[in-house]
Amino acid sequence: MGEQESNAARNASQRGKSGKRAARAGKAAEGAAPAQAAVPTSGAKGASGGSGKGAGAGKPRQSGKPGKPETRLAMVRRARRINRELAEVYPYAHPELDFRNPFELLVATVLSAQTTDLRVNQTTPALFAKYPTPEDMAAAPPEELEALIRPTGFFRAKAKSLIGLSTALRDDFGGEVPGRLKDLVSLPGVGRKTAFVVLGNAFGVPGLTVDTHFGRLVRRWKWTEQEDPEKVEAEIAAIFPKSEWTMLSHRVIFHGRRICHSRRPACGACPIAPLCPSYGEGETDPEKAEKLLKYEKGGYPGQRLNPPPDYPGKPAPALGEPTAPETG
Repeated sequence: MGEQESNAARNASQRGKSGKRAARAGKAAEGAAPAQAAVPTSGAKGASGGSGKGAGAGKPRQSGKPGKPETRLAMVRRARRINRELAEVYPYAHPELDFRNPFELLVATVLSAQTTDLRVNQTTPALFAKYPTPEDMAAAPPEELEALIRPTGFFRAKAKSLIGLSTALRDDFGGEVPGRLKDLVSLPGVGRKTAFVVLGNAFGVPGLTVDTHFGRLVRRWKWTEQEDPEKVEAEIAAIFPKSEWTMLSHRVIFHGRRICHSRRPACGACPIAPLCPSYGEGETDPEKAEKLLKYEKGGYPGQRLNPPPDYPGKPAPALGEPTAPETG
């Protein structure tokens, strides 16, 4: 650990402001690339659910030594530390689409393209009430299906995909959603991202979900410089054990939706700021940053109408009811 980092960790510990997380984060940052701005070592309450273990307050420090590039080994260690920290911040991370079976998850994931999970969750109750099985949806009149899914946008293209994949499930897979990647991606409208969502959450098969949030964050964290989703998937898969892939995806996406936003990340309320080489791209003032937090971290309802029992936030409102600010 560099002398500057060691002093920062000791000082923070003596003042009692940073606790265990700052000490762990300082150790993980050994050999890291220099950050864009000073990184705080103790935190705002909002991002960590009131635990005080996040980042955004306390004496700032510089991460790494100026001019010293981060080694591959140091990056891997830092990435795995971030994953462990996110597991503490989001122990309840989960897929944010409501579903009761693999078919519902598959349909909901197809609908989630270019819209929010909240909008999908508000739309699917009526959809599945009318077309609960692949056989039912395959026989749906296109105009009726389009009317039901219209709130999700691109409804004509999505309706075509839903009828197509339902027909394939009925004709080629006995009306069941297959549990293999090569079979899933053969379905109309189903790519690798959708397939891994279904495999990971309906079949327990590990997979990385490289959506817009995941891609944005792993580039900010300097885990990869790739833009192509499949190349991102390959590089991140090489950093983490396969058993971590599904939950890593949930944690990263949760963080991107709640704290590390695209346009204005809440850096001053981020619990992993000491590990982030992009700290300072967003709002660093703790009080201002806390106001940027979304969903349960900001005191708003979540995206699911029927969230898991361990979710600490409020359920999402049904279609037509007032909603909180959406971030995707």
